[in-house]
Amino acid sequence: MAVAQPEQRPIRLVMNDDLERNRLTVFFRLILAIPHLIWVMLWGIAAAVVAFVLWLAVLINGQAPTGLHDFVAGYLRYATHVGGYLFLAASPYPGFRGRPGYPIDLEIDPPQRQSRWTGFFRLLLALPALVLAATLGGGLFLGGSSGGSWGSAGGDGASATGAAISFTGTAAAAAFLAWFAILARGRSPRGLRDLVAFALSYSAQAGGYLFLLTGRYPTSDPTLAEKWAELPEHPVRMVVDDDLGRPRLTVLFRVLLAIPHFVWLLLWSVAVFFAAIAAWFAALVTGRVPTALHRFLAAYVRYSTHVLAYVFVIGRKFPGFTGRAGSYGIDLEIAPPERQSRWRILFRILLAIPALILNSALSGVALIVGVLGWWYALVTGRMSEGLRNLGAACLRYSAQTSAFVFLLTDRYPYAAPVLRGKAPAGPEQHPPHAYYAPPPPAQDAS
Repeated sequence: MAVAQPEQRPIRLVMNDDLERNRLTVFFRLILAIPHLIWVMLWGIAAAVVAFVLWLAVLINGQAPTGLHDFVAGYLRYATHVGGYLFLAASPYPGFRGRPGYPIDLEIDPPQRQSRWTGFFRLLLALPALVLAATLGGGLFLGGSSGGSWGSAGGDGASATGAAISFTGTAAAAAFLAWFAILARGRSPRGLRDLVAFALSYSAQAGGYLFLLTGRYPTSDPTLAEKWAELPEHPVRMVVDDDLGRPRLTVLFRVLLAIPHFVWLLLWSVAVFFAAIAAWFAALVTGRVPTALHRFLAAYVRYSTHVLAYVFVIGRKFPGFTGRAGSYGIDLEIAPPERQSRWRILFRILLAIPALILNSALSGVALIVGVLGWWYALVTGRMSEGLRNLGAACLRYSAQTSAFVFLLTDRYPYAAPVLRGKAPAGPEQHPPHAYYAPPPPAQDAS
């Protein structure tokens, strides 16, 4: 059975980038972007004022006027161009008018009718999306402060002092790492580029919703990135086979219920520390990790993923304590031990530093997913599919990073926040709704 494709959103990222980068312009990228940063701030102030007029129009007519809509849409598109250029997701110097055609671009539908009630409380409703957008660090955020919802007395939601590009969050961490990689290779790593593009895409959705370009709430589902991102084969693969139902009582006490797992995870971590050292020495001598140590470390990585999925409401049921494969709805498939390069084994900790930096940023995203998912599940009794899938993608990267550090594989973790690869030919090995990544290839893909 084919997996249903995601519904087309009113604000969509379009990718037309070849990953090639000019080292000279990359080296001075921040300086070259200064004129754009000034202009995006000035245009952002005007867009905030126009958005207040759009808010009034939606309250009165239920629809934004086309001319004002296009003005704010141009700003949103331009801010995305600047974010793509600044965060090294695109190479050409962007224009100052926000016209379509940039390698990292937006398609924005014409104005449609919107609910007056959701328009009235738009700023309040947009807060969760803005928090997640700020954590992803993809671009648009409001500076200054506002007195509350656009529906509050005085209607001072447009009192934001402007908008700019966020220099914090996951996109900034990815751009920082990509800067070094590009200077060395003259080419952007695709995983980092796709991660930045995903952050830009979500930030554009959040900005469009906040500025009343659309009444559709932003979605963080990584399936939106599948049109232009890829999931290469990797020895550590995520399988999502978990329904979205969440019993409110277990959600309410989720952290307390996880305390036994925290204790066991701490005790297991002590043993893993010595096992990893033993695996390192053994792999230096033989070129591979002994099967028993590989199995022990793989079970720990799988178990820690189960625990994090439970704590962050990404998974539903209470996990077991053994890290057994196939025992949890958010699970890992870890390939058997293979021969590894002794040079990569010798310098494994140094090589892992970039992945650990990015993993730290993605862990912040997973934490926000857990907080927002906790509230959503308490209210609805279900987990948001977009949040669940984004959280699973973050856990996948974390598991691949741990597997690299613990010598379970010498394949580097892949940063793109996508879950689904091509299903294998023949009978299905997983339910149709599960996310499956195919088995690892012979060659390395960074």
